[in-house]
Amino acid sequence: MKKIFLFFVFLFTLSTLYFVLSTSVRAEGEFLTDFEVSYTLDESGITNVKNKITLTNVFTNLYATSYSIILNSINPEKIIAYGGDGTNYKTEVTQKDGETLIKVEFPDKIVGKDKSRTFWVEYNERSFAVKTGEVWEISIPRLSENSPFDSYFVSLFVPEKLGQEAYISPDYRNKSQENGYFIYRFNKEDIEKSGVVAGFGEFQVFNFNLNYHLENPLGRTAVTEIAIPPDSSFQKVYYTNITPKPQDVYIDLDGNWIAKYELKARERVDVSASGFVQIFAGARPFPKPTDEILKVNLKPKKYWEVDDPNIYNLAQNLKTPKAIYDYVSKTLKYDYQRVRPNVERLGAVSALNSPQSAICMEFTDLFIAIARAAGIPAREVNGYAYTENPEIQPLSLVNDVLHAWPEYYDYQKGAWIPVDPTWGSTTGGVDYFNKLDLRHFAFVYHGTDSTKPYPAGSYKLGANPQKDVFVSFGTLPKIRNAEIEIKAKLEKWIPLISNRLDIEIYNQGPSAVYNITPNIFFDKSPVLNKEKIEVLLPFGRHKTVIDIPFSFLGAKTPDLVTVSVDGKEVKVKTYKDQVLIYNLLFLFLLFSAILVTVMIRLKKWKFPKKIF
Repeated sequence: MKKIFLFFVFLFTLSTLYFVLSTSVRAEGEFLTDFEVSYTLDESGITNVKNKITLTNVFTNLYATSYSIILNSINPEKIIAYGGDGTNYKTEVTQKDGETLIKVEFPDKIVGKDKSRTFWVEYNERSFAVKTGEVWEISIPRLSENSPFDSYFVSLFVPEKLGQEAYISPDYRNKSQENGYFIYRFNKEDIEKSGVVAGFGEFQVFNFNLNYHLENPLGRTAVTEIAIPPDSSFQKVYYTNITPKPQDVYIDLDGNWIAKYELKARERVDVSASGFVQIFAGARPFPKPTDEILKVNLKPKKYWEVDDPNIYNLAQNLKTPKAIYDYVSKTLKYDYQRVRPNVERLGAVSALNSPQSAICMEFTDLFIAIARAAGIPAREVNGYAYTENPEIQPLSLVNDVLHAWPEYYDYQKGAWIPVDPTWGSTTGGVDYFNKLDLRHFAFVYHGTDSTKPYPAGSYKLGANPQKDVFVSFGTLPKIRNAEIEIKAKLEKWIPLISNRLDIEIYNQGPSAVYNITPNIFFDKSPVLNKEKIEVLLPFGRHKTVIDIPFSFLGAKTPDLVTVSVDGKEVKVKTYKDQVLIYNLLFLFLLFSAILVTVMIRLKKWKFPKKIF
C-alpha cells in the first residue's frame, strides 16, 4: 500500500504560496498595516483578487512613498492599483525565479501620526480554481507566519452556479449568501495554518477499468472470488461491463461485493471490470450494519492491537473520533522512504513505537486500534485516491498505487464516516476529518478481517505484473438504472397437490437496486408476498419459490401467474386445465364409488356366489 497525495498537497509542497508585503521606507513598528483580501471566482475559473490595504502612521515625521507586494508562484494578470477616490496609482511589475514583485507608487504624501492611507491592489489569477471532473476545487494560498500585518481578513466569493459546498478547510468564521455568491470569511490565524482548500459540487465522477488475473492451480474445478468496488454511503458504482460475467455477486459481512467464478482445473482467467463511480460530498441514505457487525468492528485483529496497554490508555484519554484523528495525524510522521512496492505493514503498536516511519497503513491502523479500544466501531478502507503528486507518479505508471484510510461508525448519522489522518498530517493541517474530499474511491472494506478481501490491483500473476488499476475523471453514464431479468419455471406437476413456481431474478447491471419486493399476481389478483429483497447487486441473482394452489375445480388455481419486479414482468401459464381434468376425474371416481356403495347397501347389486 503506497501513499497518495491530494492535488492540493502537490501545490503546497511544490512551492508554498504566501504573500510577503513591505514598504520602501518602512522599519518595524513604523506603520500599522491592515489587510482585507477578497477572492472572487467567476464561472470560467478565473479568480479576481482584490487587496484592500490600509497604512496608518505611527510617527508624525514618517510616511510611505511606495508599497511592494511579493507574490510567490502566482501569475497575476491585469494588475491595477488605485486609491479611495478611484485614482490609478503607478505600478511597476518585475518577475524573477517564480516571484512577482508589484511596486505601487503613491502620488502624494500623507504626513502625521495616526494618519492613514487606504488603497487597493487588484489582479486576476487562473490557478486558484480548477475544475476536476464534476467538482470545482479551490486553493487559496496560506499567509506567511512572519507576515507584518496588524490585521488580515479574507473573503472568498464563490458563484452559486458552481454548486454546493462539498468540503472546505479550515472552518470559516461566517458564511453568507448575496447576489448569487456564497461568501466565506476567514481571519489571519486561519490563513497562517494552511490556506484555504475547498471543493464545490454535489459529487465527483471517476471512470475506472480494473483487471483481475485468476488461476486455479488445482486438478479439479474450483470456485474463485474477487472483490469489486461496492456501493456505500459515500459512493455509488455503475458497471458498464464485467468480462467474463460472474456466476453470481454477493455482499459479505463488511459490505464488500464479491464476484464468484468457477474455474476448471488449472485454468487461468483474466477478468476486466469497467464502469463509473459517483463520489458524494455527504452521506446518503444507505442500509445500516447490524448490531452484530458493529460489535465485530470493536474486536482486536492483526495490526489492530486493541488490548495493548498503550493503545488502551490512549483510548481512555482520547475517547472521541476527532481527538483520535488529531492525535494520529500529529503524532505520526510520513516516511517517504517507505513508499515502495511490497512494503512491510507495521501495525498500530509498531507505529506507536516508530512514529517517524509511518505511511498510510500505519496512520490507518493506529486510528482503528485506538477507536476500537475506545468503544468506537472502526474499519479500514483500501482504494484509490487521486493525485497529481510528482513524487509517486512515476511509481504509479508501473505499479498500482493504492491508499488506505479509516472509517468510524457514527450512531447519530447511522453511517460509516471516512476520515484521512494521513492527508491531515501531510497537508499541514487541512481538515480531512469533518469532510473528506471527493477524491477517495473505495475498493474494499476491512472490518471483520484486517487484510481480506484483497482490493483490485492485488490479483496478479507472474514475476513482472502489469498495471491493472486505471482511474480518471469522468461524467455520469447515460444508462444508470438496474436492468432486471426475470426467469420463472413451473416444476413438474404432481396431481392433487400444490404446484411450485421457481423464480430467478437477475440484475444485468449497471447498478445495484435496493429494497424491492417481487409483485405476484394470480391472474389479475395480487398475492400477498412478504419477501423483500434488500439489495440486488449488478450481475447478482435472487432465487425464490411460490406455491400455486391445487383447488376444487380449479377455483383458487390461477390460469396465469405474473411476476413483476422493478418495472419488469414475466407471465407463466399454469396447469389449470390439468387441474380441472383431474378434479373431474376425481369427482367421477368418487361418484362411482358412492354409487357402488349405495347399490350394495340397497342389495340392488349382488356379488355372484362362489361356486365350489
